[in-house]
This record gives sequence, structure tokens and C-alpha cells, in this order.
Amino acid sequence: MNGGNTEQTVRPAVDFKQPLVLTFGQDIKGFLFRHLGRLALFLLTCTSVLVVFLIFLFVILEAFPFLGKFSIVEFLTSTAWYPEAHGEPEFGALALIVGSVYVTLAALIFSVPIGVLAAVFLSDIVPFRIRNIIKPVIEILAAIPSVAYGFFAVLVLAPWLQKYFGFATGTNALNASLLLSIMALPTIISVAEDSISATGRELREASYGLGATRFETTFKVVIPAAHSGIIAAIVLGMMRAIGETMVVWMASGNASQIPHPWWDMSQSVRTMTASIAGEMGETVKGSDHYRALFAIGLLLLVMTLMLNLVSEYFLTRARKSLGKS
Repeated sequence: MNGGNTEQTVRPAVDFKQPLVLTFGQDIKGFLFRHLGRLALFLLTCTSVLVVFLIFLFVILEAFPFLGKFSIVEFLTSTAWYPEAHGEPEFGALALIVGSVYVTLAALIFSVPIGVLAAVFLSDIVPFRIRNIIKPVIEILAAIPSVAYGFFAVLVLAPWLQKYFGFATGTNALNASLLLSIMALPTIISVAEDSISATGRELREASYGLGATRFETTFKVVIPAAHSGIIAAIVLGMMRAIGETMVVWMASGNASQIPHPWWDMSQSVRTMTASIAGEMGETVKGSDHYRALFAIGLLLLVMTLMLNLVSEYFLTRARKSLGKS
């Protein structure tokens, strides 16, 4: 220590800019800002809910005249879709419903094993630094426009399927399913990886402590513990696939038929979204055909709403099992 007087600068442990004792004006100002912020967030939330409700209401009002005029049972069970037929048009949407479910389930058959294994790889195998590089790259797949996937399906995948598999046409159910599986992968991988990572290190260490191998720990302990989140990821991926429009419109062949035999994916199919996109611009507003397309849209909204409720149920179960709610 040097001789003489030395000046020592005493700094507070924490530098508070807000005074500990507020004046009446500062107190009122903080109160107003706090409640105005809450009001703004509340209004934004209510606006989002109101927009969704108005969309549902609009679709219901446009579809209601058709549902009141034609038989709902025939609409859901008939495969004859001839909305512009002279004399007696037919509005059977069963082939369209089957086509949507068919390509969606086929896409899940391709994407679910790959997605879950990729999620396990990102969460438990690859180093954390590399995981932070790979995961954003995978999620970029969700940002690619669907029309770009559609052009790839028509210009690249369709000729390849015809050349190497001998299909009569390359625009078929297999083509659409392969592209839908790629589009569903980012959702499945991201949500499943978050669920698997959230199971915690303690569960893995307990399994290792009991003598389990890494393979046994992953597939007999970690994945069963994260099954609710994985199921939610699969359901969200299914929602991504069933609501897709451009890819199935360009790649499925647009034939209103139920594949026979069911396992023959070389046949062309038509989905609900492709029918709406392909026919809405050519219909007369207010016609039966116009109303029928809105009835299909209403059916699609109900299906996606049910899938959303299922995914929320499994996500809630996942949070509860991990002690986060």
C-alpha cells in the first residue's frame, strides 16, 4: 500500500436505475404502462382468436346452403365427384377424403422413423455444438415454398419414378407421399427432439447406473419416457401433411378415385386441398359446386381441429410427466 491518501471508488453491488422510493407521479406512470402493456397483449390475443372464429364462421355460412340442400351421408359416402355434370351433378367426397388420408398416412410411414431417429441422434448422440448447426438447417426445410417442392416432384421425381419403377405415370400417390414426408420432417424432428432432450440427464444416468447400454437406455428408457411428446410431434407432422395444397395438387395426379388394391401407390389420387385449389377459381360464386368446395373446406377444418386437440392433449401429458406444469 502506497503512503499518503489514496482515493477508493466504492461501487454498489448492483446498479439500480430505478429509485427505491417512487414519487406519486412515477408510481402512477408505472401503473399505467404496466396495465396498458397487459391490455395490448390481451387485445392481440383476442384479435387472433377472433380472426380464427371469423374464418370458421365464414366457411360455415358458405357451406351451410349446400349441407341443407344435399344429403350429408351421400356427400361423405359416395365416390362420385361430378360437380359440373349436366342434369344431375354428383357431390361425393369420399374419394377425396380417402386420397387425403392415404397420402398423409403414407407420408408418415416414411417420415416418422426417420424423424424420431434423427431426433434421438440430435439429442443423445451428436455433440451439442454440431447439434446447434444441424437442427437449424433441418428447420430451414420448413421455410422452402411448397411450390418449389411441387416443381421438384413434377420435373425430377416423377420422371425418375417412371424410369426406374416402370410406373405408367410419375404423378401418383407415392410421389406426393415422398414430398409430404420431407415437408413433415422438420416439425417431427424439432418437437420430438425437444421432448427427448427434456427427459433430463438424471434419467439417463440412472439407467447407465443400473448397467444398461446406450442403446437400451435410448430405446427402453428415454423414448418411452418422452412418448407423449413424440406422439404430439407425429400428430403435428400429420397436420402439416394433410393441410398441404400445392405439392399434392402438382404431384398426386388428381384422379378422383380410391386406390385399388390399396397398397398400389403407383395410382393417382386426389385430395381435398387439391380439389379446392384446382376448382375454386373455375366455379360460379353461389353455385352448388361453389358451396360444395366450402363444405370440403369445413370438413378439412374439423379434421385439423381434432388433430390439434389430440396434439395439445399429448403435449400437456408430456409436460406433466416431466414436471413442467
